[in-house]
Amino acid sequence: MPDAAARDSIFSAIDANFDRQVAFLQELVRFPSLRGREAPLQDWFARQMVTRGYAVDRFSIADVPDHPKMAPMVDADPAESMQVVASHRTANPTGRSLILQGHIDVVPEGPHGMWTYPPYSATIRDGWMYGRGAHDMKSGVACMVFAMDAIRAAGFEPAADVYVQTVTEEESTGNGALAALLRGYRADAALVPEPTGHTITRTQTGTIWFRLRVRGVPVHVAVAQDGTNAIMSAYALINALYAHTKVLNAEAKSNPWYADIKDPIKFNPGIIRGGDWASSTPAWCEVDCRIGLVPGMTPEEAMARVEACVKTAAKTDAFMANNPPEIIWTGFQTDPYVLEPGSEAEAVLAAAHASVHGGEMPERRTTAVNDTRYYGLYFGFPGLCYGPKGEVAHGFDERTSIEDLRTCTRTIATFIADWCGLRPKG
Repeated sequence: MPDAAARDSIFSAIDANFDRQVAFLQELVRFPSLRGREAPLQDWFARQMVTRGYAVDRFSIADVPDHPKMAPMVDADPAESMQVVASHRTANPTGRSLILQGHIDVVPEGPHGMWTYPPYSATIRDGWMYGRGAHDMKSGVACMVFAMDAIRAAGFEPAADVYVQTVTEEESTGNGALAALLRGYRADAALVPEPTGHTITRTQTGTIWFRLRVRGVPVHVAVAQDGTNAIMSAYALINALYAHTKVLNAEAKSNPWYADIKDPIKFNPGIIRGGDWASSTPAWCEVDCRIGLVPGMTPEEAMARVEACVKTAAKTDAFMANNPPEIIWTGFQTDPYVLEPGSEAEAVLAAAHASVHGGEMPERRTTAVNDTRYYGLYFGFPGLCYGPKGEVAHGFDERTSIEDLRTCTRTIATFIADWCGLRPKG
């Protein structure tokens, strides 16, 4: 832990800069950084970090070597998916190095009329900031940047290398985080300040994305019985996959990490397209889907079981039996990840949490994914997922708690100071 005087100085700097931190987050939220449109925000962020004195590296996913865990980017161009790493390098380091990583890609906002405030307005009301990405996870990005700012403003700097990273593709493949690792950025630990409500993420499920592509025979609806309806055929496959998910959730009741969580495997048909004319039976339909998997199952096993389910269901349909539907793997192919208890990095984070909150750091087990899996599973150092409080991820009126930004920034700054050590600035 930093000594009392250093801690007080850092906390005072957080308070002094807090209005700037909130304004910084508002600027982040005002960028509609949807998939394939993240570059303007990344350019702005890179400039922000240059003015702070960091060495900044801006690169695309296409600029790094391939890796077995790179997921397919069917609907996006890797060359246009930009990553930013701002490096604090320390001569003769005496502490432990750290990656601070947040994603700046956001999911589509849906009909704007369903929002109380425009989704990219970053409106503040009653202690909350509203906007797409305010909660997931631009709030965490603001916390990690201003935790480092506060350490410097208090007259210190980390006594080890720190890499402050903003990545893309977290919501669709995870390839942004992997690209930064393949670029060569490694550390003794990584902290990803996803909005966990000041809890540590103990486990995450894996995720698979796939597209069902179904054909049909178009005829005039007056003789619909002579054709086939690709939309209804796709509907039959969706129902089969829901039944498959029930089987997976029954199996998950014996999983040591998810036995006490109801239905941890989530299946979602998220996008549907099909047909050309209301008075013609549709000749095509595509459904983009997502399904999860628990620890103990590999992505390859989960994908094979999806294939078997679709193949079995198609055989019950006279047309699909002879015209099999296609499965196209479109994104996530992620392993589940368990942050095994007992790492020194987690102990330091728990102590930082306790010093700010006055109690034990709770843990959570999520049925979604985050980028920490890359660090813990493939590159041999712990990935900690811990961040501020917010609500309604991916939904209307997504929002983050303003006061929790301050609290989380204090915890992250304390963690950096303890993990990396402090020395006088310069």
